[in-house]
Amino acid sequence: MNKKYVIAFDQGTTSTRTIIFDMQGVIQGISQKELTQYYPESGWVEHDPNQIYLDQKETFKKVLNETGIHPKDIAAIGITNQRETTVVWDKDTGEPVYNAIVWLDNRTKDICKTLKNDGLGTYVREHTGLVIDAYFSGTKLKWILDHVKDARDKADAGKLLFGTIDSWLIYKFTNGKNHYTDHTNASRTMLYNIKDLKWDDTLLTALDIPKSMLPEVKTSSSDFGYVAYQDTNIPICGVSGDQQAALFGQGGSIEGIAKNTYGTGCFLLLNNGKDYVSSKNGLITTLACSLPDQTKNYALEGSIFIGGASIQWLRDKMLLIEEAKDTEYICNSIPPLKDLYVVPAFSGLGAPYWDANAKGAIYGITLDIGKNEIIKATLESLAYQTKDVIKAMEEDSGKPLNALKVDGGASANNYLMQFQSDLLNVPVDRPKMIEITALGAAMLAGLKAGVWTKQDIASIREVDQIFTPKMDVKTRTEKYTGWLDAIKRTKTINET
Repeated sequence: MNKKYVIAFDQGTTSTRTIIFDMQGVIQGISQKELTQYYPESGWVEHDPNQIYLDQKETFKKVLNETGIHPKDIAAIGITNQRETTVVWDKDTGEPVYNAIVWLDNRTKDICKTLKNDGLGTYVREHTGLVIDAYFSGTKLKWILDHVKDARDKADAGKLLFGTIDSWLIYKFTNGKNHYTDHTNASRTMLYNIKDLKWDDTLLTALDIPKSMLPEVKTSSSDFGYVAYQDTNIPICGVSGDQQAALFGQGGSIEGIAKNTYGTGCFLLLNNGKDYVSSKNGLITTLACSLPDQTKNYALEGSIFIGGASIQWLRDKMLLIEEAKDTEYICNSIPPLKDLYVVPAFSGLGAPYWDANAKGAIYGITLDIGKNEIIKATLESLAYQTKDVIKAMEEDSGKPLNALKVDGGASANNYLMQFQSDLLNVPVDRPKMIEITALGAAMLAGLKAGVWTKQDIASIREVDQIFTPKMDVKTRTEKYTGWLDAIKRTKTINET
């Protein structure tokens, strides 16, 4: 293999990036653009699909120009993407019929309620591994067909296509030739049978979605087409939803590995291998990255809707901080909190509670509470929510967690990582490469392109720091008990 580099398209909720990795998995260049968020109504979140594509193309060209790396030296491209976000476009023109409805959007709560009332909850759980929730793509797709002028008629005539962001980028970068997705993204639609590995006719009928709209599903390390650039065809060889890509980058092709990504939301995954484990504690079962020799690969997942987004809220809406990194110094500069909790249920509560109607709340405010205490309580909420999910995961799997691998932007915060270790009473393992999601996508592409073997990939990950527990049992118990009481009060408020 004479090629020297692998590229990752990392399309996230708040930004679009292109990252170049060398053969040792070291970043050689990054280009990034922030993604505009649209909030047409309360609880609605949208993106412009054309902006996503154009930004991805711009960052791709920019990083090649800035690094001076020639396209002929690129072995492959891997795509990783925000999951569940839904795009519908015209098959003839390639133009979206509506904005992308983002995974955070909860406008389809009523559709979900109807599905539950129709008795589909158990069916959805048993065949897709998911729960009925506005989080997933299926009801978003139905909403577009029901509300966009002529969309239903065009879809029935076979003139519209659906995809999550990976499918949209593949379609655009291959000039409309390829309409594909991978197992990880398909498993997030609430339309895909993860036991039989096929689109589910019962759910398509229930949501009145024509099968002609759906992309072909491939393994995560496959041939997805080519990106033509400067007389060079660069193959797209890897595709994965962002959280599964992060699990893969953390060594998560191995059964028993668990990781938490601290991004806009927090997402904790445990690789269960070939075993389909159905959660009894509010988690979901999903497909991990698939390889040609490892097609069925299951994971338990806990999805926390608001993680780093709560830090953005502190910065952009509350104006309490100038930069996210300021939170580490602030948290270390004040004493431990006593009975102060922020429950950031800005888009409802995800796993293990699944309360779509919950709203954010702050508990324990007294006259001596200032902005720094609220900042600290907000940051600590990421750790509390993670413990909720791990507790459920341990009960489902029947195995205690011995260590947690972490990644994502907020994992760079040493205070948060130490507090997380204290709360869980296990080591927290942070890699040197916290861009592990993009690395996971690059690894999937590199495997298919023959750049790396599985053994090579296992040796690429290096440890930056391992945080070990320092908190005493009494303090840990009191703090978590207070958090559970805050959660109970939040649910109670929204139930009355």
